[in-house]
Amino acid sequence: MNLEQIHRVYFIGVGGIGMSALARYFAFINKTVVGYDKTESPLTQELSNSGIAIHYNDDVEQIPSEFKNPENTLIVYTPAVPSSHSEYQYFLANGFVIKKRSEVLGLITKDSFCFAVAGTHGKTTTSSILAHLLKETGVKMTAFLGGISEDFNSNFLLEGTEYSVVEADEFDRSFMQLTPDVACVTSMDADHLDIYGDAQELERTFVDFTKRLKPNGKLFVRNGLPLEGLTYGIEDDSDYCIRNIKIEHGTYIFDLETPEANLKGVEFNKPGRHNLLNGLVAFAMAMQAGSPPHRLAKALSTFKGVQRRFSYKIKNDDFIFIDDYAHHPTEINAVFEAISEMHPNKKVLAIFQPHLFSRTRDFADDFAKSLSQFENILLLDIYPAREEPIVGIDSQWLLEKITSTNKTLISKEQIISEIKIQNPEVLVTMGAGDIGLEVMKIKNELSYAG
Repeated sequence: MNLEQIHRVYFIGVGGIGMSALARYFAFINKTVVGYDKTESPLTQELSNSGIAIHYNDDVEQIPSEFKNPENTLIVYTPAVPSSHSEYQYFLANGFVIKKRSEVLGLITKDSFCFAVAGTHGKTTTSSILAHLLKETGVKMTAFLGGISEDFNSNFLLEGTEYSVVEADEFDRSFMQLTPDVACVTSMDADHLDIYGDAQELERTFVDFTKRLKPNGKLFVRNGLPLEGLTYGIEDDSDYCIRNIKIEHGTYIFDLETPEANLKGVEFNKPGRHNLLNGLVAFAMAMQAGSPPHRLAKALSTFKGVQRRFSYKIKNDDFIFIDDYAHHPTEINAVFEAISEMHPNKKVLAIFQPHLFSRTRDFADDFAKSLSQFENILLLDIYPAREEPIVGIDSQWLLEKITSTNKTLISKEQIISEIKIQNPEVLVTMGAGDIGLEVMKIKNELSYAG
């Protein structure tokens, strides 16, 4: 399929973070872009403001007439859309070219020097750091990100087409559509067991992904993972290694050792050892584009972050409010460790919204263990996303497994009043569902503390 011959692109599920980046890309290269999504959101509002027409009813009549011509029209859909979707069925029945988001991403990036970031955690932060480093060192690249970079205020960046930066998403085996020149694997924790069945199958698929590297491609692997590649780590025997870490005024200062250069006094401002590792592998990958190590180190110190990835919403002497996308026990552990390291001996209140009934069921004991590290817990109902409820799996069931001394199941309407009652020194909201839509409300209500 030749994308140059495509004039119109129709998105089913245009409001997803990955889909919206693709929509921006096609609009940027002067294709006519239209889309459907189930619900209006800040992302769909931004797309509409940029001139992309979006409707919110699954209705074939709302498809513009010019998009009912299969010739030179591409249909892009997300796996989150059910096969019974009437617009999807219309395009299927009428001979349109229909591609998953991952397939289109593979087509766009195959002729560029492709950097692919894989792993069950850390993809969005790592790819955003990598895009920032490449931009700051003058590399002509296009980046498709799974979150809103605070450096670009976007999930899409087009500085050129010679290089590309993409997230290699393991969900639905999407990353098997990519053929990267340089890839990394940040983690391989069990997840998406509704897709894979068991952790062993997930690991096998990651191994298969690494075999999709182009000839002479390079693979970077977090030290300890069962994969062959250049390793990265902290205070160990890795090929790329961070040593002698200090914390000054909330900033990490460390030495960075690589096979090509050793750098002293490198600075990085995102809390958490997991973020240090994300920064390290982004640095190692950026070196493959020929960027000078000393310039990369300077760029690393200016990385602002990604929305909903340990994002400080309020930060002063009396009160701190952090928001994070954490939706897996390993990610919750990382948030807890970062808070403990950066804000020790503070009263912390954690608000968590579980994401997916199946994930809650599959990792219930691990969720309980990770959440029980927080002394004070507010739990919201499970966000269903693409799933129907599972009998016996709900937040009350999960709450009973948590051992924290102060734990309560609440509705979203109770969030503000509960925060005020508990009066924490550090507040953290976590989850991948619609809890993100509550963050600005919380910040505005608690602005007395900011």
